[in-house]
Amino acid sequence: MISDQSDVEGVFKNLQYAYTFKDTTIYGGVISNNFNFAYRDYSLGFDVSWGRDEEMKATYGLFRNVQRLDLIWNNIVLISNDSTNIVRSFNLTITFNPTEIERIDGKVNLLLTKNSGKWQIVRWTDESNY
Repeated sequence: MISDQSDVEGVFKNLQYAYTFKDTTIYGGVISNNFNFAYRDYSLGFDVSWGRDEEMKATYGLFRNVQRLDLIWNNIVLISNDSTNIVRSFNLTITFNPTEIERIDGKVNLLLTKNSGKWQIVRWTDESNY
């Protein structure tokens, strides 16, 4: 079910929906225009980041090149008093084909903002160790 994102849980519901149905329109509505994604590349030893355009291209490529995505949100590890910063764990199963399945257990650190009554992600820092 698609959420109106009037509360922060709606952001997580829409992310789960977008991954399940590989829907870039819903995904695009979850991230703000000044969105930034960052992660640590452990093999190279430095942080990598990109903006909204690159994120939409990467997500579109992911959605097109897999058979199935199963995203499960787990416990909220940390939440600020104003709900603008949330750290939450997740499980993601990526099925490329019946014999190639990748399972990721990780954590996201999200900075959220509310625009016109709708919560969106401004910064997504992947804190997974893979």
